[in-house]
Formats: sequence, C-alpha cells, structure tokens
Amino acid sequence: MVCKLLKTNVLKIFLVLFIVLLNVLNSNAQAPKTTRILFIFDMSNSMWGQWEGGVKIDIARKMMVKMLDSIAKIPNMQVALRMYGHQYATDPQNCGDTKLEVPFGKNNIWLIKEKLLNTRPKGTTPIARSLLEAGDDFPPCANCTDVIILITDGIEACSGDPCAIALQLKQKGLKLEPYVIGVGLDVDIKSAFECFGDHFLDADKSTDFSRILETVVSKYTPSGGGTKVKVELLDINKKPTETNVNMTFFDNTSGKMLYNYIHTLTVKGEPDEIELDLGNTYRMVVNTLPQVEVANIRLVENAENIIKAYTPQGSILVKEERGYKLENISCIIRKAGDCKTLNLQKIRQEEKFLVGLYDIEIHTLPITYYKNIQVNQSKTTFVDVPEPGIINFAMPSEGYGSVYQIKKYSVEWVCNLNNKAKETLLLQPGNYLAVYRPAKMQTISSSRTKEFTVKSGYSDWVRF
Repeated sequence: MVCKLLKTNVLKIFLVLFIVLLNVLNSNAQAPKTTRILFIFDMSNSMWGQWEGGVKIDIARKMMVKMLDSIAKIPNMQVALRMYGHQYATDPQNCGDTKLEVPFGKNNIWLIKEKLLNTRPKGTTPIARSLLEAGDDFPPCANCTDVIILITDGIEACSGDPCAIALQLKQKGLKLEPYVIGVGLDVDIKSAFECFGDHFLDADKSTDFSRILETVVSKYTPSGGGTKVKVELLDINKKPTETNVNMTFFDNTSGKMLYNYIHTLTVKGEPDEIELDLGNTYRMVVNTLPQVEVANIRLVENAENIIKAYTPQGSILVKEERGYKLENISCIIRKAGDCKTLNLQKIRQEEKFLVGLYDIEIHTLPITYYKNIQVNQSKTTFVDVPEPGIINFAMPSEGYGSVYQIKKYSVEWVCNLNNKAKETLLLQPGNYLAVYRPAKMQTISSSRTKEFTVKSGYSDWVRF
C-alpha cells in the first residue's frame, strides 16, 4: 500500500514538473525577440571638423538625438552608448580612451542623449580597442539580436586592427552585427574597413547620415511577426540590376503608408533584405519616373519572399550646344503623347527614367520642344539645346512692344518687351518680328515693326 501511494505521488510530481516545463518552453517560444543596439560614438578631436557648413559633432549629435527619440517608442529594443576619444587630450595620445558611458537598460534614452549633448571631443581614435571592449558590453541573453553601430570620421589611430577584432569577436561565438558609418570623411577610409563589406556605409552628406542611420536601425526594429523580403528591380533583360530607388509600401486595403526604403544592392550585387510584417497585404510603389506599382502582395511565413518589379532605366541629360551656359533653364519631361508632367529638372541635370519615349519642353525663349526622345537601358540620352543669340532692343523712348517668331506657316507670340527704352533677350536661332509703339503716342498708326534674324552665338541690335 505504501509503495502504491509512493508510486502515485511520484507520478503526480513528474506530471506537475512536466506541465511547468512545458509552460516555460511555451513562454520562451512566444517571448518576443529583443534587439540590442550599442552605439560606439567617435568623440575624437577631428569631430570638430567642418561638414556641410557646420561642425561634424553638432550635426551628428543632432541626428543621433532625433533617432533616439524615435527608438524610445519601440518595444523590445534596448540601446547603450560607448564613446572614445572623450576623456583625454591628443597630447599625449591615450589609446585606452574608450568607455561604456550608458549600459543597456530600460528607459535609458535620456541618459544617452545627455551624454551626447554634454561631452566634448578631445582625443584620439582607438577603434579596435573600442570594438574589443564592446564585446563585454552585451550581458548574456538567449533571445536577443545584438548590433554594433560605430560612428566615426576617421581610421584607427592606435595601431589596432578593427578587422582582426571583428573576426576575434566572431570566433568567441558572439553573434554581433557590426556596422561602420563614416561621417563627413576627409579621406577614403573604405579600405580600412574592407572586412565589414556592405556594413561599411559612407555618409557623404548629413542627409545620407540620417538616412543610413534610420535604415540600419529599422532593419533590426522588432516587428512582432515579420519576415525577410527581397525586392528585385528588373532591367530590360529581366535581371535584378536596378537599384538606388525609393520604394514605398502601403496597406493594400486602407492605402495607409507603412514603410519607406531606398533600394540597395549588397557588395555581392544582390538586393538587400528588408523585414515586413506578415499580417499585411501590401501595395508597393517604386518611385521611378514614371512610378511602377505592384499590388496585392502577400507574404508567406518561412519562405523566400521575392517581390519583382519591371523597372528598366536610362537617363536624360539636356545640355547646351558648344558648352554655352544657359543659366536657370528648366525642362519639363513627359511621357510621349501624355500631358502629365513627370519631372521638372534643370539643364545639365541628369535624371533616370524608365526605358521608353518621352517629350521634352525646354524653357528657352521661345520654348523648345522635342518629341519622342528614346531612353535606352543604362544609357544616357543627350538632348542638345541650340546656343542662343543675343538681341539688344533700342527704342527712342519707353513704350509697349512684343516679339513674335516667324515660322513657315504662322507667326507665333514669344514674349512682351519690358516697356523700357532698352532691353536684351537671349533668343533661340530663327526669324522674328518685333512690334513697338512709344507710350506717349496715342495713335495705332504710331506702331512700328522690325524683322530680324537670330544666329547662334551672335549678338545684334534691333533699333526702332
């Protein structure tokens, strides 16, 4: 009897333990993954350098604070801040000048912002030492994605090797995703971070820095049930070679905008992955000229999701014949036979368009039109605007006047004169007629006309 009771109790205990263990496993499986981002921020003396009319440190700090404000609203994301070059001056050089200023934790965004805003650049650039110590900045976590974002304006200054350290961290089993963002670089430092591949990102402009920072952070933003997606932008041969185009994702039903990305090819020439929520049906707009849409996009869990869009592109560049400088001339580009404006661009400004036929309206005087201009895959179509001539109008007094172009079967108005006694116009080559009446003459018969010819590159007078 005792043995039977003991056996029954043991079974009950094992059953309870099994249920508890099952609940623990289920809770772990359902627990959302945490993303931990360690920012390593360059506070070396070179950050006082000029960048786009401002100071590097001021611009970088401002955009970092803006990014941190957006991160504060994201669940299941933690951030930390390590700095280097901020404790000691450059003379003498201190290669141990790196410190974890704000460790990972909840509600620490304000501490990071305070450190960024109140710390002044001082010293040297111990990048390798900072990466090495960063390996210990991440507390143990079984359900975390760990990312390092190193923000620097220069290369290693302490004889260290950032690539060797990155490899060493990997060999230690640390699953870190390290990124290097170059800020306003004065020299090409890409070779120094060659081992980082497409994780080295060069921010030539402050807008690039903001975009790159947002892109990297958004790539690891917990989505609560997302899947990896590749977008293939196909060329004329149906190959995914097109890139560097903005893509906007909308909810296919409500029309609400959900995501914005700049399409990117990795160093291997493959479309970079993005993460989209599984719960939505999407409409993707590729913001080429003209736009390309793909609707009713449904994603499949645990599958390779590839979205294809046919976007073969070439370029249009309107320029002046013989290099004459036409300043502030605008060009309107339309699809051939369509009245809708696709793009307004300046002369000498090259823009990409889908392969096809286009009409171009160039705001010379008079307006110049080109019809059915062909754009070919990966080619630049050059459109030459004839060099204008210079016509100087001389009137005996102020008055009223207009200029007309004489064509084969018509005379077309070009512009009015400015009612002054003198005026100079840049006119396209051709035959013209000018009409003028002095302001003080109150009879129609006082009107005078002059025909004249405009030749490219020549200057002439029209005297009334």
